[in-house]
Amino acid sequence: MSPKSALLRGAAVLTAAGALVGLAAAPAVARPHHHDGEPIVIAHRGASGYMPEHTLEAYALAVEQGADVIEPDLVLTKDGELLARHEPVLDETTDVAEHPEFADRKTTNLIDGKPVTGFFADDFTLAELKTLRAEERLPDLRPRSAAFDGQFELVTYEEVLDYVDTLDRKVITYPEMKHPSYYEEQGLSIEDALADVLEERKLDRKRSPVWIQSFEYQSLLNIAERVDNRIGLNIDGQGEIPDARLDEYAETLDTVSLNKNRIFPRAADGSISEPTDIVERAHDRGLDVHVWTFRAENSFLPANLREGTDPAAWGDIEAEFERFYDLGVDAVFSDFPDLAIAARDC
Repeated sequence: MSPKSALLRGAAVLTAAGALVGLAAAPAVARPHHHDGEPIVIAHRGASGYMPEHTLEAYALAVEQGADVIEPDLVLTKDGELLARHEPVLDETTDVAEHPEFADRKTTNLIDGKPVTGFFADDFTLAELKTLRAEERLPDLRPRSAAFDGQFELVTYEEVLDYVDTLDRKVITYPEMKHPSYYEEQGLSIEDALADVLEERKLDRKRSPVWIQSFEYQSLLNIAERVDNRIGLNIDGQGEIPDARLDEYAETLDTVSLNKNRIFPRAADGSISEPTDIVERAHDRGLDVHVWTFRAENSFLPANLREGTDPAAWGDIEAEFERFYDLGVDAVFSDFPDLAIAARDC
């Protein structure tokens, strides 16, 4: 193992051990914001490699690890509150199925044109949702995180903002509006719900410590009519993004947030080699480039960066970070913010 690998693994071991004894509840350690030119580390759903995602405890652990940004995905509740959850469907990340009083809430709705059956947050009031508890979404890969199942309550975006307000350093929140079209079909607007919160808190300015993201371009155009925050489009998949499309984004957005495969395409065997020129072309147009999602487990790494055959074992994530940092990306999303920071600092 290289000295760099040892440093990264050591940071992770300390983090995991700290999490198990309640490190996430400890006061945040003061850490200066990133220096100009250094990539920003975004805690993807909090320190979600170590604790159940989108809980206040996972966000607090990410801050303790030194993350520059924490990322809450947002969905709407029945009474119009913004809940921090990965999807409107609660089945994979909460204990809702263990609540017989809610058994009749299971239903089927269309999301992105596909039928999805489950328990939807928008069929519950916030008071009802507060009776649920978070669970690890990937228990087979992350048993240490699954050990916290049933301990943490669900939180709203306003509660996340209240928490950030208590910190002794600036931490940016980077909310993602989930499935705006799904809500629009129900006559609801997640854009208006988010804009209302930001306006009320006077966080609707360009220099506010709140960035906004979505996979739906029109949704970003809609919210940009109400707030002046930095906004970024999430782009999934693999393949070329035409110059004409980047020109359009440069006129309307601040950031393109790319699936890693847009930058380092995966070959048929799952390996990566040479990057595309998308980072350079986006930078030439004044767009920041954020990249997602960096995870330590072999399951998520390129084939040529895996170590062993156990899908839950950690591979050579430091080599993956290094490839992207060398290209000059502006920010990385990681379930393991401590590893992203250690690789950056190396």
